[in-house]
Amino acid sequence: MHGTIERLDDSALASARDRAWSIPLDEFDPGDPELFRTDSFWPYFDRLRKEAPVHYCRDSVFGPYWSVTRYNDIMDIETNHAVFSSAASLGGITIRDTPPDFRRESFIAMDQPRHSAQRKTVAPMFTPTHLDQLAINIRKRSAECLDNLPKGEVFDWVDKVSIELTTQMLAVLFDFPWEDRRKLTRWSDIATTLPGPDGLVATEDARQAELMECAAYFKRLWDERINEAPKSDLLSMMAHAEATRDMDPRNFLGNLVLLIVGGNDTTRNTLSGSIYALSRHPDQCRKLLENPGLIDSFVPEVIRWQTPLAHMRRTALEDIEFRGRQIRKGDKVVMWYVSGNRDDEVIDHPYDFIIDRARPRTHLSFGFGIHRCVGIRLAELQLKIIWEEILKRFDNIEVAGEPKRVYSSFVKGYETLPVRIAG
Repeated sequence: MHGTIERLDDSALASARDRAWSIPLDEFDPGDPELFRTDSFWPYFDRLRKEAPVHYCRDSVFGPYWSVTRYNDIMDIETNHAVFSSAASLGGITIRDTPPDFRRESFIAMDQPRHSAQRKTVAPMFTPTHLDQLAINIRKRSAECLDNLPKGEVFDWVDKVSIELTTQMLAVLFDFPWEDRRKLTRWSDIATTLPGPDGLVATEDARQAELMECAAYFKRLWDERINEAPKSDLLSMMAHAEATRDMDPRNFLGNLVLLIVGGNDTTRNTLSGSIYALSRHPDQCRKLLENPGLIDSFVPEVIRWQTPLAHMRRTALEDIEFRGRQIRKGDKVVMWYVSGNRDDEVIDHPYDFIIDRARPRTHLSFGFGIHRCVGIRLAELQLKIIWEEILKRFDNIEVAGEPKRVYSSFVKGYETLPVRIAG
């Protein structure tokens, strides 16, 4: 955690700023995944918030789309369900349209009233009583993982800690076969990757083939659970709830993918981001080491600072004038959480990482309104316990180089993060 490394070298950062502030706004494509892979998107959103907070991109690899970049404007879109739809049938919740033949409903990609009915089936997983039970498991597995980390040599924090601990948690939540738990990691990555020659899969068909393997595996587990007495895992909850027990295959896989990605990518990338953030802010690292009680505010601050999902998308159900711009029925509207979380009209010193902020939960990383992440408290609990266990063991986790970032403008994450723990 000690030591400081730079996000970009000075010349690269200056070049990104120069380009973002010099090219015409009608040439802006802030959803270009390459900007996220290189971590150079920030100045583009700085300019959009200042000059074009509701911006139309006419041409991109994802087609035309609107960008909403200010905190309060995003909140207004999030809460206007009558006009802005999450429905999978209209393209879903990401800037990338799912091809019509592969569109699958999940409760996050569903409008009212069906949204709430399906969401309620898994809500008991996240009650205070159940979280207290999960906390015991989280602490035990976190301790085992951290105690087995290599000392004095460089290793990948993403693989050894972030992926392993979040995948273990997912396996517990689903009561998933332990020896196959890394399948969950693979399916999460497959669900969000952009197909291409350098991606995890070359084509959309290849991606869909792996997702069908996911569906078939879970269908076997489902058939077991539905014939057993109800239990407290997510799959059993859905199998025995009226709103979800008769889901068609597309809705079934849609909800599985939602729960897998929601339980994996967000916590996993925030856990990696927490190590990276402290390495870049050694003053905050010292503050945390000297006062571990700050974990309670450190956790939501790192969730804001990292913003593990860069955006959510809606589709306009009718023509509407919004902040002086004319959005048409059928238009794609992208709410950039990464931008809202750096809006200095709402968040003081938003680019600073401040682990004792007065209001650390003022952020958009979990969404807002009816689609606010159902697993918020579990995500915070998991990060809190892991960091309590880290601070018991280590006072020097050195980030040994720049992370390799995910090629995605949806999942804002890390493929690798090299670290070294002093021997």
